[in-house]
Amino acid sequence: MADFDLAIVGGGINGAGIARDAAGRGLRVLLVEQNDLASATSSASTKLIHGGLRYLEYFEFRLVAEALAERETLLAIAPHIVWPMEFVLPHESHLRPAWMIRAGLFLYDHLGHRMLGFGTESSLPRSKSVRLTLHGYGAGLKPEFERGFSYYDCWVDDARLVALNARSAAAHGATILTRTRLASARREKDHWIATLDGRPGGRREVRAGAIVNAAGPWVRQVLDEALRIRLSASVRLVKGSHIVVPRIHEEHHAFILQNPDRRVIFLIPYERQFTLVGTTEVPVKRDEYKARITRKEIGYLCEAASRYASKPITPGMVVWSYSGVRPLYDDGSENPSAVTRDYHLLLDEGEQAGAPPVLSVFGGKITTYRRLAEHAMEKLSAHFPLKPAWTHKEPLPGGDLGGRTFRGLLLEYRRRFPRLPKLWVARLLRRHGALAEEIIGDAREERKLGRNFGGGLYECELEYLVRNEWVREAEDALWRRTKCGLHMNAAQQARVRDWLEKKA
Repeated sequence: MADFDLAIVGGGINGAGIARDAAGRGLRVLLVEQNDLASATSSASTKLIHGGLRYLEYFEFRLVAEALAERETLLAIAPHIVWPMEFVLPHESHLRPAWMIRAGLFLYDHLGHRMLGFGTESSLPRSKSVRLTLHGYGAGLKPEFERGFSYYDCWVDDARLVALNARSAAAHGATILTRTRLASARREKDHWIATLDGRPGGRREVRAGAIVNAAGPWVRQVLDEALRIRLSASVRLVKGSHIVVPRIHEEHHAFILQNPDRRVIFLIPYERQFTLVGTTEVPVKRDEYKARITRKEIGYLCEAASRYASKPITPGMVVWSYSGVRPLYDDGSENPSAVTRDYHLLLDEGEQAGAPPVLSVFGGKITTYRRLAEHAMEKLSAHFPLKPAWTHKEPLPGGDLGGRTFRGLLLEYRRRFPRLPKLWVARLLRRHGALAEEIIGDAREERKLGRNFGGGLYECELEYLVRNEWVREAEDALWRRTKCGLHMNAAQQARVRDWLEKKA
């Protein structure tokens, strides 16, 4: 029976982040995920590292401040998958007056750094008023929108952020088991005996000094069914759906659009050829874990975008959609948009002295996952001797660019590998950063990259993902570790599926 200090349930961003933090502090860590890494909520976000401008309306000042400070940290430790993006907010005075928006943007510029003392001054440009008729700010919009505001946040490849945290955890000694479910666990004196159900491999037992329940939408299910622990806290499940349509303008900025229901919708440049439109907020029942977009949601997003877009966005334009269920901490708010995005960590230490603890994670957002992990370690510090916090300093795998900017790295690779496809090299660096050379190997021309599956995926990268990033099925590679599936037809996707089945 294997022994671990910490067993983590859930391979989303919070579970992977806690695994990384704990392993780097010297704990023996096991992470189990019933499907693939980032297979649920953590690959279905709006893909932003941001403070959450709209959260200021709900007075979530602490959360916004922490998130803005984390934005700086993630820019530093993962510059290949996190990068700055300009957002343009067309102004409609009947929805929110200009003074209110200016006040909110002023807070957003300063809150995380000067007011609450998180970190240093932001590296991103400050907000400003803009004329949409100048510098392409109004590209793709109806001409009646003439004024607006500009501010900066960051884009992230959310599923890759999870995978890279898991890779870092494994590099620090953690054991990562995907397609492995926690069937049950029981307390025995000062430790847990956990029964795992893996595919393949069947059932086995492990011993752990503590359990972290980071199962996201399944957090209550793990408590109730696997651990048989009753906590007073409850989770609010809110579905968020997104659609992808052909790109509506050729500029680099995104739009944040106000709507009559006082929600906001993002229009974000996506995968060069497309625009990502989202998100919705729909309450769902506890057993609706596998989210699917509805026609009503597609209609809502198309209508919201078409209020601003110069050319109507219709359901027939949708080339892909995805949905995720956000496991929000239930703070009693009736409006799903008003439910707190802050996280809550609840520690249960049992009824007997010296009993092993279980820490359950409620809520949270992808931007603050690293701080959540640090706070989780603080909660467990009475049970383990821990090294100091460290994840704010060490780059994620591929993130150490050796003092170069990403653009500098790209130019260097294009000089070194002039006969490799330029677009593929750029995408490879965006996925793998400084580790891209491990995939290229000694290839100096396209035919040396192995089989071309289409959509920008070559055999050398697919082999690398299987070997280093727990890829087992086609969806793992095509929609989470990469977005090559968006650029492939059904036959090309089937060839990837066949290749992986032969590897299994």
